[in-house]
Amino acid sequence: MTEALHHRMYLLAYDEAAKGPYDRSRTGLLVRAAVLTELALRGRLVESGDGGVTVTGTGSTGDPVLDGVLREARGQGWKQLVRRRRRRTLTAVEDRLAALGLVSLQASRTGRGGRRVTVSDPAALRAVHDRVSAVLHGDAPVEEIPAADTALSALATAGKIRSVLSRREARALRERVDACTSRLGVLAPGLEKAVRGLNTTMIAAQGGMGGG
Repeated sequence: MTEALHHRMYLLAYDEAAKGPYDRSRTGLLVRAAVLTELALRGRLVESGDGGVTVTGTGSTGDPVLDGVLREARGQGWKQLVRRRRRRTLTAVEDRLAALGLVSLQASRTGRGGRRVTVSDPAALRAVHDRVSAVLHGDAPVEEIPAADTALSALATAGKIRSVLSRREARALRERVDACTSRLGVLAPGLEKAVRGLNTTMIAAQGGMGGG
């Protein structure tokens, strides 16, 4: 299974019956947020004193999706970066997963320019769901869990992916989810704030918000 956070985010949002993300608009925002978090975890994006985003380091990350976001990140805020070019980023992640042999892509049967996505190894889907489930339902202190895993759990619940948590589970595990989300603030307070506001951003996106 791929360890890249944005790859795992896509797999977590994948709906096998739909042959694609559970909600393409929402998943675009989740994947963008996962890309930014991955870059923050690698130390390539840091928060400046005024809350803006600063690019650090030089050279390629080895991932064309990450490199593309780095090129456009300078001078932006976290919330703006989550919204920016999210559809393009989602498509780029699918292309990258296909290049790695993790998914296969086909043109949609509707003929409307969409695509059908098939995950090559169903075990990868189970693995990523099991890992997030262990974080959310486990009793290990959140601070002792890898930051990428708590970030993925926070993003999945912010995106209301029902295959991860039902509404009832989300209410019951509210404190656990909050602790996972708070860990993002250690990386960057603005990133945590952007993730906490993702549901509002998603509602606005479905109403035709720009930035695709």
